[in-house]
Parts: sequence; structure tokens; C-alpha cells
Amino acid sequence: MAQVVIENVYKSFPHRQGGKIARLAAAASEVENAESETNSAVSVLRRINLTIQDGEFMVLVGPSGCGKSTLLRLIAGLETLTGGNIWVSDRLVNNLPPKQRDIAMVFQSYALYPHMTVYDNLAFGLRRAHRSAPSKPDSAAQLVPAPLPAWTKRALVRLTRSLPSGWQYWSDEEKAIAQRVTAVAQMLQIEPLLDRYPRQLSGGQKQRVALGRAMARDPQVFLMDEPLSNLDAKLRTETRTQIVNLQRKLGTTTVYVTHDQTEAMTMGDRIAVMNAGQIQQIASPLELYNRPANQFVAEFIGSPPMNFIPVQVKAPLLIQHPQFRLTLPENWVGALRPYDGRSLLLGIRPEHLSVSLPAPKTCLCAWNTSKPWAVRLT
Repeated sequence: MAQVVIENVYKSFPHRQGGKIARLAAAASEVENAESETNSAVSVLRRINLTIQDGEFMVLVGPSGCGKSTLLRLIAGLETLTGGNIWVSDRLVNNLPPKQRDIAMVFQSYALYPHMTVYDNLAFGLRRAHRSAPSKPDSAAQLVPAPLPAWTKRALVRLTRSLPSGWQYWSDEEKAIAQRVTAVAQMLQIEPLLDRYPRQLSGGQKQRVALGRAMARDPQVFLMDEPLSNLDAKLRTETRTQIVNLQRKLGTTTVYVTHDQTEAMTMGDRIAVMNAGQIQQIASPLELYNRPANQFVAEFIGSPPMNFIPVQVKAPLLIQHPQFRLTLPENWVGALRPYDGRSLLLGIRPEHLSVSLPAPKTCLCAWNTSKPWAVRLT
């Protein structure tokens, strides 16, 4: 397991030279302005600083286009950094290729190999790891000739894989892979599916296979890019619970990307709320809900969303609106004093409103000719 540290990360993409937007800009403005627009870069991420603790379940949440998936791809090594550093454990991974980062990623589209069975999909990463692992020479072993070269053993395993079990060739490497695949399949309850192909699986089964392929490698970090977006509501709830339970059981550092704030609130140890390429707030779910850092976080977190009402502050404890007046408790005196005579936004969660008897000085009131009523803030 490992800690992931993201230090002052920037990511930008260059404009396409001579594209349609650039041509329209050139036609509508001066040449020098068009050239500066064409040569400038589109900034996707700015000043990203985030520390994900060892074994933590961190959720990146925000609206579509806020840069959360790009940040995940930067951690995985699928995108190159424009600026900043990314550390996995004590290693700086800026220039390492994805295969050397010891990170497993679950994609939104599952990305299963259609011509391979579930077993082979789970074993694929393990076979690649064994094949690319450098062999360590042993002077004593060199005195005894190996019975079969490694490539011959792998070829025999592939050639006899479709034969009955008594005719299959199993090398020590393949036996170790089989043990790992079986253990992961038992954990995810997909043992009966090992001989099937992806086309024979449901959406939920495909998702579990994709999770199993990442788990089989036993990486330092799991990255998950909206893995539940293709599932129906009921299956999404069930799979969400499975992912959280598996992460707690394995204790692997996990970064989970979603645009669904309900998913974020129910799954994450901590949540990083992103908007327009920047992190707005990092906190636990309840702290985000009860103490939002700004209006965007307050509006984004919560369903139904928070209500915002422009009000005028009048010291010491009165806030006024054309439709109501509200007197706050004494402990608000210090907080309101600097805002005397200024306009502020009053944010109210729907669950903090209740219908009560009219009290014009302390509630939001509505009057009907026959039945006056009031909404009290709780």
C-alpha cells in the first residue's frame, strides 16, 4: 500500500493550429489577437495539491468537465504532466511509464478483452508481470541445465489450455497465477463465470470482472474512473457497497472518480470537490455538508440542493428580506458585526425548514387571506 502525494500539478492542452475556432477568431479580430488566441493553451488543471493517505478511500467529485478524470489519468501515467510532481509512496513517478507505477485502473467502459474468457482476463496482467519481471541469475542453478526454457513453458501452457484438465501443462508460474485468480474470483463471487466470455456477462458481472482484474495484480493504488455509470440504479447501489467493503478488506489506497454526489457522500473517507480544474474543498462527507467552503460546494453537495436567498444584515442580529425578517441567536453577534448594512446570501438546507405558527420577527412567513402560515428555521 502507498501514500499518493500530488504537488502543485498543472495540465494544459494546446489549441489545434488552424482549427475552425481559430479561423473564426482570425476573421473577427485583429491578426495579432488571433495569433495569441491560436497559440495559447487550454488549461484543464491548475494548482492541484492533494495528499491521499495510505489505505484511504479518496473520492474526486465534480461536474462533467471539471478535470477529475484527467487528474486520475495523470496519476496512472496515461497523460503527461504540464507542471508539478506526483509521488507514489516514496517514488517520484512523473517520468515512469504506467506499467512501472504499480497502479491498477478500472475504466468506465470495463475494457475487457472480448476474445478471452473471464479467467484469462483476470490472469492477463499477472502473466504480463511474470513475463516482464527480470530473471535473477543464480550461480548454483546455472550448473544444472533447466529442463525447459521459460518461453517453451509458456507456449505449452497456451497450447494445452483448451484441452481437458488431465492433458493441460501447468508451469509453476501458471500455478501461482491460478491460485491468485481463484482467490480473487472467490472474493468477488464470480467463480461460476470463469469459463465465460465478456459477451455472455451482464453489466454487473462485467464490472466485477474489471474490478477483479485490477485486484489480481495486488497494486499499491487502485484508480476507478466512474465504474458504476453504466449500471442501473439497483445494481449500482449493490456494487457500490461491494466496492467499499472490498476496499476496507484489502486496505488498498483508492482514488475514485464520480460526478454523482450521492456516491461520493456514501463511499469516501474524504472527498475532494472539483470545479473548473481546481479543488474547491477537501474534507469528510459530513464536514462538506455542514461546513462548505464556498457557494459552489454548498450548492453541489446535497440533494435537494441548498436554497440561496439574498438578505440585508442589520446589526446586531437582524437579517432582512422584502418578504421576511429573521432574528438570529446571540452567538451570531460576533460573526455578523463586520457585515452590518451589507448584502449577504442566506443558505438554507431544505431539512432545516418546518411549517409552524406565524412569527413575523423570527421566521419566513407567507400569508393567505384565510390561513396564515409560516416556515420556521430549525
